[in-house]
Amino acid sequence: MLHQRPRPKPRVHLKDVQIHQTLGTGSFGRVHLVTYVPTQTRAAMKVLRKTDVVRLKQVEHTVNERAILEVLDHPFLVRMVGTGQDSVNLYIVMEYVAGGELFSYLRRCGRFPNHVARFYAAEVILAFEYLHARDIVYRDLKPENILIGADGHIKITDFGFGKKVPDVTWTLCGTPDYLAPEIIQAKGYGKAVDWYALGILIFEMLAGYPPFYDEDHFKLYEKILAGKVKWPSHFDPNAKDLLKKLLTADLSKRYGNLRNGTADIMNHKWFAGLEWDKLIKKQIPAPWLPPKEGNFDSYPEDYEPYNGPQATGPDPYRDKVR
Repeated sequence: MLHQRPRPKPRVHLKDVQIHQTLGTGSFGRVHLVTYVPTQTRAAMKVLRKTDVVRLKQVEHTVNERAILEVLDHPFLVRMVGTGQDSVNLYIVMEYVAGGELFSYLRRCGRFPNHVARFYAAEVILAFEYLHARDIVYRDLKPENILIGADGHIKITDFGFGKKVPDVTWTLCGTPDYLAPEIIQAKGYGKAVDWYALGILIFEMLAGYPPFYDEDHFKLYEKILAGKVKWPSHFDPNAKDLLKKLLTADLSKRYGNLRNGTADIMNHKWFAGLEWDKLIKKQIPAPWLPPKEGNFDSYPEDYEPYNGPQATGPDPYRDKVR
């Protein structure tokens, strides 16, 4: 049976990984390409400095991310290998997704043809359906957080803003271009914000840019609240119809938030003919396959060896970050 109850993830120590190169750097941590020694497989290890997590008030987000990753088991969500910590750092080891970000692929293409955008949107929908059934709101959909696997199928990553929300929450978080009106208005909100963000993603995939944009965040929020979309002339009429139903500020009309739930989106004309049962089993070929990688031990010229701080004494944050 698909999606059986995940097994508890092992505790990870630095001796369990061989660090090769830096894949990315954030405001309070880095992601490294590693070999997970117990299984001799590639993995991505997120290293978060505890001092920065506490200083930047990211403790709740970090704890939420680990708790959510611990229970996920879905083909279109990144899988966690294990977690660990010492007195300096937190470690989250996840499967390595070789194809990079959907963002990079979209920027190279400029925009996606209808069938390509539909494929990626459909996989996001199946992932959100799984999360929402477990009362998890993702809250950070954007092309940068959608990775492409070696098989061409997606893996949604970065659950720092993910949260278990049985009813409503009020936290202002997410990427400005993708924020739903109810988040900006500081109203209590729930899973419907993810369906609004799906609408923004589909628009950006089809147009090459989001429907609302301004470098000034306050002006951007005004545009989102006004909800006036300039529709590109090349948009498929069915895509436009679906987007209007996802991007509405009226929660009583927003698709995904109605009585039929996800079925309203999956049964929409834009997805006509899509075999959802085959898609979740990855039996539908992906529209693009990333180039095959070379030798695991050959690193790019920007290889950056790991020289981060090591645990040397007592852990002052043990009670804050568990």
